[in-house]
Amino acid sequence: MGTTRHLVALLLAAALMPSPVFAAGAPCYRGVNLSGGEYGERGAIYATNYIYPSEQTIRYFAEKGMSIIRLPFRWERLQPALGGRLDEDEFKRIKDTVGLIRKQGMAVLLDPHNFGYYDEAQVGTAPATDAAFADFWARLAVEFANQDGVLFGLMNEPHDIKATDWLDAANAAIRAIRAVGARNLILVPGTAWSGAHSWEEDVIGGANGTVMLGVRDPLDFYAYEVHQYLDVDSSGTHASCEGAAAAVEALAGVTSWLKRNHKRGFLGEFGGSADKDCMSGLTKIYAIMSGNSDVWLGWSYWAAGEWWPADEAFNVQPYKGTERPQMQLLAASAKADAGACTAVKTAGN
Repeated sequence: MGTTRHLVALLLAAALMPSPVFAAGAPCYRGVNLSGGEYGERGAIYATNYIYPSEQTIRYFAEKGMSIIRLPFRWERLQPALGGRLDEDEFKRIKDTVGLIRKQGMAVLLDPHNFGYYDEAQVGTAPATDAAFADFWARLAVEFANQDGVLFGLMNEPHDIKATDWLDAANAAIRAIRAVGARNLILVPGTAWSGAHSWEEDVIGGANGTVMLGVRDPLDFYAYEVHQYLDVDSSGTHASCEGAAAAVEALAGVTSWLKRNHKRGFLGEFGGSADKDCMSGLTKIYAIMSGNSDVWLGWSYWAAGEWWPADEAFNVQPYKGTERPQMQLLAASAKADAGACTAVKTAGN
């Protein structure tokens, strides 16, 4: 524990030192999750049970300096039958939303927000076999292949699946994506909710930090996606941030792991309320990201979206024209020059 605290101190000290190198090396991707497309069950009615972000919302975050939107959606609605074609109406909604995001100059991270399941079938088990998962990604990837600013997030927060089994599924999807000629950046999560706090712990079927080193990408154009909240149990379900110090330590630990293994990472979800402990923790997280952009490609805050309750603690959707305190921190961090974008162009460019 003492070694970890020392590492945190070193990382924060380096991150907070005023220098031209720090400014030039700010993470490429700074953004938010725009939640809503993942709401409801597979038979949900659009604009009644679930929604994608409006152009007005997308423009707001672009004007605040965000450079990426993580876009959650539900696998079952996009592909109603495993092995079957993508649903035309749902795909058009996603494609149109991607177009709106790109129109505002932001990248978009496609996020099947399924937690490692298709309906009640865990990925890797029938009928949601590795082959079925790979088929889904082949069909989606070919639609967005090599489009500038479109990233592929394999899966949101797989859990209850052994790390070794998840690795097999992830590698199958990566092979399928590359087989259709898509050279887009791929973000690969681990199991156990892809938590930074447990990245090097054997939670189920091996530690992510050991097993997921087995990721194989013919183009070597991928990064690991981790999530980390600041509440007491890292769940993102509490407004208070008793776990802020532990969260900062966890991300410092993953930073060290990335450097040690010559890998890159992306913080796909993190968040906190406007509580002073949360705001302090968020500030330290931004410092770690910005001070280590050699390994961190960026971050996307959880969350915003038109249907989020106004009193939801983590919400950064503007309410009656009022900017949330957390959004002020996000915007301030986004002002730094994103010099690290040179490292994340489409493979082969």
